[in-house]
Amino acid sequence: MQALSVVLFQSDSRIAQALASSLHSQFQSVHVARSLDDLRLAIAKHRADVAVLDVELSRLSEVEKLHHEFPCVSIVCTHRLADEEMWAAALAAGAADICPAWDTRGILSSALRSTATSHSAAA
Repeated sequence: MQALSVVLFQSDSRIAQALASSLHSQFQSVHVARSLDDLRLAIAKHRADVAVLDVELSRLSEVEKLHHEFPCVSIVCTHRLADEEMWAAALAAGAADICPAWDTRGILSSALRSTATSHSAAA
C-alpha cells in the first residue's frame, strides 16, 4: 500500500464504492466526495495526491480549474463513453488520463502511474 490519498467524485454511487474498494488496496486513504465543493474541501483536507472524477458531473472546464488550484494533484477523469477526442481534451485540461467509468483496473493503473510520475518529477 502506498502512503497516498485519493478523493473520488462519481455520478454513480455503485461505481464510487467499487472504485473506493479497489483503491483502498493500493492507497492509504480514499474519500468519496458528494459535490464539487466537497471535492475541493476533501482534496485540501486530506492532502490528496489523486482526484478521480466523473467528467459528466464536472465538465472539462472544471478539470482545468482543479488543475490550476491543485497543481500537485494528479487528476484521473472517468466517463461512461470515453473516446480519443475526449482523452485529448482531458489531457489538454490538465488531467493525467481519462478512463471508462466502469474500468476500475484502468483507473487504478492510471492513478498509480500518475502519482509515480509526479513523485519522480518532484524528486
